[in-house]
Amino acid sequence: MPRIIGIDLPKEKRIEIALTYIYGIGRTLSKKILSATNIDINKRAKDLTDEETAKIASYIQKEYKVEGDLRRDISSNIKRFIDIGSYRGMRHKKGLPVRGQRTRTNARTRKGPRKTVGVTKKREVGGGAKPATTAAAGAKT
Repeated sequence: MPRIIGIDLPKEKRIEIALTYIYGIGRTLSKKILSATNIDINKRAKDLTDEETAKIASYIQKEYKVEGDLRRDISSNIKRFIDIGSYRGMRHKKGLPVRGQRTRTNARTRKGPRKTVGVTKKREVGGGAKPATTAAAGAKT
């Protein structure tokens, strides 16, 4: 199982797909990395040599921000939006959709499960006579 930037890649998958297990690398970026390092896209991850693995790892570290650095960068950007009080920051703070999606219906991913608002029964106003209490029932208090 090849290990690149601290991530174990699945050995049975093609290297083009296996690289997408690294946070920040998708299919397109994976193809660019493999063409830049002159490695066959159809090669399985288990068939990579140590030199090829090292070549891929060094290229990714040199050219792209992935894994922990990327996560840290994204969270610091969100924190900056919240600190300056922008609209996007407020939406992040409230846990609502940030990019203009509707919230009247849907948006359950951001809002979480529905919170049912309690329904109270209406009390009868006038009209109905109270049941008469017997003297024995009234004396038990």
